[in-house]
Amino acid sequence: MVKSLMIQGTSSGAGKTILVTALCRIFSDMGYSVSPFKAQNMSNYSYTTKKFEISRAQAIQAIAARTQISSLQNPILLKPLGNYQSSVFIKGKFFKKMYAKNYYENFVLKKGMKLVTESFNELTKSHEILFLEGAGSPAEINLQQFDITNMKIAKKTKSPVLLITDIERGGAFASIVGTMELIEKKYLELVKGFVINKFRGDLEILKPGLKKLQKKTGIPIFGTIPMTKFNIPDEDSIGYSSKTISWNSSNLKKLDSEINKIAKVVKSSLNIRKVEKLLK
Repeated sequence: MVKSLMIQGTSSGAGKTILVTALCRIFSDMGYSVSPFKAQNMSNYSYTTKKFEISRAQAIQAIAARTQISSLQNPILLKPLGNYQSSVFIKGKFFKKMYAKNYYENFVLKKGMKLVTESFNELTKSHEILFLEGAGSPAEINLQQFDITNMKIAKKTKSPVLLITDIERGGAFASIVGTMELIEKKYLELVKGFVINKFRGDLEILKPGLKKLQKKTGIPIFGTIPMTKFNIPDEDSIGYSSKTISWNSSNLKKLDSEINKIAKVVKSSLNIRKVEKLLK
């Protein structure tokens, strides 16, 4: 039976994309057949072939998983055009240009959820483990009813959730507690652990805070990932990567090396045994 795990964040830029990338490589190294999956991504950074176009992030994650890059891994891609309008791609093909209001009210829940579920189910036919990536935060209360990239798809696919936060920004503990407070109550049981990302300094100083967080929420911390420099292209406009990269053998070799680097850091920082138990 195929197992899945979802990585959600307390905000955009918390580290979801890189954590999924690292987990894809770690579990591929462990001998599992792995694939990434992100129901909906908003980015102008894409991976394009003659047959389909998906988010660059999911293409890189597929490379990390050592699996074929597929339009199923990112069934909905939104490429922002400005003025609240985006080009909508469905399973790698251009669908239409839509304004946000029309997209949310007339597409997401009627057609969107159906096609992302179909894509997920199709991927399960050829993989043992799927690592799902959420988008933004599951606590965006103005959009929760239309959010098919976080808790709705986690529930639909029976995927346990790890919540990652960026401690470098400050307010990481408040971000976790606040996120848990604003997640719809019916989804709270899906959250199985927290991950602290981009930590600098002495871990011993952090430990009292981790203990208080676990006591307050009743949810364990799966690990603290140190701030690490690596050269993996950013997912979207939060970062500073070029919008285009060449997918030639030389660049892919460099990318593979950077994936191994971040996977090594995550493997040494995260309780992989606990992660694997969530997938049993």
